[in-house]
Amino acid sequence: MLSLFCGGLLACILFDISILYALGAGLILFFLYGKWKGFSWKELAGMALSGVKTVKNILMTFVLIGMLTALWRDAGTISVIVCYAIQLIRPSIFLLMAFLLNCLISFLTGTAFGTAATMGVICSTMAATMGVNPVLVGGAVLAGAYFGDRCSPVSTSALLVSELTGTSIFCNIRNMVRTAAVPFVVSCMLYLVVGLLSGNGGEVPELSSIFAREFVLSWVALLPAIAILLLSLFRVKVKIAMAVSILVALPISLLVQQTPVSDLPRLLVMGFQAADSEVAAMVNGGGIISMVRVSAIVSLSSSYSGIFKKTGLLDGAKKVIGSLADRVGPYTATLCTATLANMIACNQTLGIMLTHQLCRDIQDDPEAMALNLEDSAVVVAPLVPWSIAGAVSLSAAGAPMTGIVAAWYLYLLPLWRLTICAAKKRK
Repeated sequence: MLSLFCGGLLACILFDISILYALGAGLILFFLYGKWKGFSWKELAGMALSGVKTVKNILMTFVLIGMLTALWRDAGTISVIVCYAIQLIRPSIFLLMAFLLNCLISFLTGTAFGTAATMGVICSTMAATMGVNPVLVGGAVLAGAYFGDRCSPVSTSALLVSELTGTSIFCNIRNMVRTAAVPFVVSCMLYLVVGLLSGNGGEVPELSSIFAREFVLSWVALLPAIAILLLSLFRVKVKIAMAVSILVALPISLLVQQTPVSDLPRLLVMGFQAADSEVAAMVNGGGIISMVRVSAIVSLSSSYSGIFKKTGLLDGAKKVIGSLADRVGPYTATLCTATLANMIACNQTLGIMLTHQLCRDIQDDPEAMALNLEDSAVVVAPLVPWSIAGAVSLSAAGAPMTGIVAAWYLYLLPLWRLTICAAKKRK
């Protein structure tokens, strides 16, 4: 059954078919397996539903994320951040700034795909005018996009890990900062040194005049982002923080950007659509509709966990992983499992859930388990060439797939954790 499921996933990747078809087929396969094991259809449906119930809070949060990202676009929040940040860019430090800007946007929005489709596009466009190597730019964009996808308080993957492990997302973020500090600094140094040595030339494009066609570029537009950052620092619940940011963005859209009240329902559901084509290419998107696909992936993936748990489909693999953990330690075993899980799953959500399902018995501390997942399954997913995690992000940014090799932060983070684990073992 697992082999058939993997074959379906690979077929979808090879023939450029939505991964949802493979996930739907997988659900049918696992239902058939459960029936073969003697469970009734009603029992199997209950198992699937119990799995979905574990992520019900995440599905509710997806709705808020969709509205938030639409309003941030409409209020000019993202555009103003870009216009202020671009003033700091020089050709020789472009790679470093591309990495940092994508880190910033991904942290604020919590979405790697959204970051790649906005700031990633902007960086790729600027890189083309300055003659910067597109592989290096792609790597900087991908690494930056998944920096926030890992540790943003509004990240879907961080929320998923928090929900699966029963931990506080703010405690998890605090722990993630500790393990990410050295890899982040080293990544910044690498992008800086490589940028200086490559001797990039060309002019930085002027984006303020382009965005000014569509938005009033006022500092007031920064307030929704400031609100969510401040509330996150005070560890206010994520859904409340997002709701406050939405309420702050609404009057800015209506009063500063002059969005008609009648347009708000369409904006919140369908996302922001700019009238200017150049602006549209950079900031269009968001809305509840943008979260439908990821919600379907999370729902289908989570339904597997209930079936796996009751039918014992993964019991043999769990024993092997338990033996591996005894020899090499919980984190190393989790990283190996996450790598295989992401290669099989072809998407980050299912990779996280499979890794948790297989490894939760090897780590008693829930916070340690959450950190292990964040430092393995979350960051490994975009490094799998056939996974939608990396492929979609690079494609959205207009960067080549070979950009994966330059996403140095995503390599350095697990390597640093392995180094820490090895040092502890010697003691």
